[in-house]
Amino acid sequence: MKTILTTLHSKYIHPSLALPCLCAYCGDRCGELLIREFTVHEPKDSVLGVLLALEPDVVAFSVYLWNRRETLELVDALGAAAPGLRIVLGGPEVSFEGKELFVRHPSLSALVRGEGELPLHALLSAWIRGEEPAKVPRLAWRTTAGISEGPEGPVLAELDRIPSPFALGLVDTSRGCVYLETSRGCPYVCSFCMSALDTSVRSFSMERIKGDLDLLMATEVPRIKLVDRTFNYDARRAREIFRHILEHNRSSHFHFEIGAHLLDEATLELLRTVPPGTFQFEIGVQSTLPRTLQAIGRSSDLERLEKNIRSLHKEGNIHLHLDLIAGLPGEGYGDFLASIDRVLALQPHHLQIEPVKLLPGAPLRSQTDRFKIRYDPNPPYAVLGTAELGFNELERLRGIGRLMDLTFNSGRFPTFLAVLAETCGSTATGLEAMEEHWRGAELFRHPLSQRALFDGAWSFVSTAFSGEARQRLADGLGYDFARCERVAPERIPEFLDTDLTADERERARDRVRGAVEENRREGGRLQHFVAAFRYLPREEGRTVVLFTYRTRGGSGMEVTAEPV
Repeated sequence: MKTILTTLHSKYIHPSLALPCLCAYCGDRCGELLIREFTVHEPKDSVLGVLLALEPDVVAFSVYLWNRRETLELVDALGAAAPGLRIVLGGPEVSFEGKELFVRHPSLSALVRGEGELPLHALLSAWIRGEEPAKVPRLAWRTTAGISEGPEGPVLAELDRIPSPFALGLVDTSRGCVYLETSRGCPYVCSFCMSALDTSVRSFSMERIKGDLDLLMATEVPRIKLVDRTFNYDARRAREIFRHILEHNRSSHFHFEIGAHLLDEATLELLRTVPPGTFQFEIGVQSTLPRTLQAIGRSSDLERLEKNIRSLHKEGNIHLHLDLIAGLPGEGYGDFLASIDRVLALQPHHLQIEPVKLLPGAPLRSQTDRFKIRYDPNPPYAVLGTAELGFNELERLRGIGRLMDLTFNSGRFPTFLAVLAETCGSTATGLEAMEEHWRGAELFRHPLSQRALFDGAWSFVSTAFSGEARQRLADGLGYDFARCERVAPERIPEFLDTDLTADERERARDRVRGAVEENRREGGRLQHFVAAFRYLPREEGRTVVLFTYRTRGGSGMEVTAEPV
């Protein structure tokens, strides 16, 4: 019996961890197992052709909110093209489906609920013996008499029973990114998260964890993302893993989801030794409103969380990615703007703002009547309204989150954002005003080039401000633009001032001659641009700045900005 384990990723660079774990656990006891990974962007007929060319007996899909529609379409197409094929679905997106899923998709043979290793192994073992499964926990399957459902059942208590998919060579490490889990479950019960259903944290043994890490670090995988829901739930365990990485890492970058409030002094002390660029921490703040944190069952010491984030930022060696979730119970529009400013005051490198998703199985989905939450019934199940937020207010927060990505998170607008916050009273207030203009101008509708982003920002500034405020914002915008993109003489933006006095031009020419001579010695191509600014941080009065753009073979463009 040949079984294909497959899924559709949102991007090619995303490798599967679930499929290799399932394959490793089932092993050769379940017949021939193949892993095939695709993306949601590939044509359906192309994926269909690849799968059927392998002549499988079983195709098992891992289903997530980003691939549900495309997967179910494939299920129907596979059933029509190969009527004898057995099709299995599993994954978080279908784990809470009932018999109606079998009715809607007549080609579906079986449904795995929750953690998949035990039920999938039992199902394939039965089929390879020529039998029907019997009372398999967390499994539903089609029989000639109808749909049978097994009882609820336990998950694997000892995770080491899953052979290492890395040691078996089942994980594709060529994509630049690899997922790794060292534990399953989460000690917290945040109601928006499906991990609230599994509060008993299970860990792989330290020997297994270190063995997998050693394999990946020896391979020099560029990016290793640990998918543990709260990696540092046990401080001593986390320190041992951190220490092992620091002792054996060659060149890999590591991403962890952590609870910042759980960091103790011993862990902070260890983290001070992390080489810059090696660790990234994703920290879910979600809300800074106590009543909202209480409503979602999130037990987090906010003051300690903030204190620890400040400590991490002070060291400056770990990239800090913080999350806020819009549309949670009890949090209104003004409350959320205040949360944005409070989190930005912690100086993260990245602030992600997303509307809450009412995921199947998450406790919050069953509390929608209680909290008067309305949501899209189709993936990704985004909130559409709450008791505190109407749809239009949520749309504005989505727009602010988009602008946060385009400006703050992109790193292209630091000077402009600082001036905007000073002018408007806060970053959130400034982005709120910018969002209103962008929405009215329909700038959110299409992807924008870097130049178009700056033009859109200038459209906002030139419309909403006048006098000194407008000039300050124009200077901030122009300085940022010239630092991230070579200014072409024939396409100088309106917000840049190139009208120099004779003395300023002469000083600039002298500086350019020096830069050209230096570049002649060092090699490479040198281009330049000169502009005047009235208001720049750390500069007094009118300042002329020389921007140089140096490119050398095999490296990107190096930009310098110096007053002349």
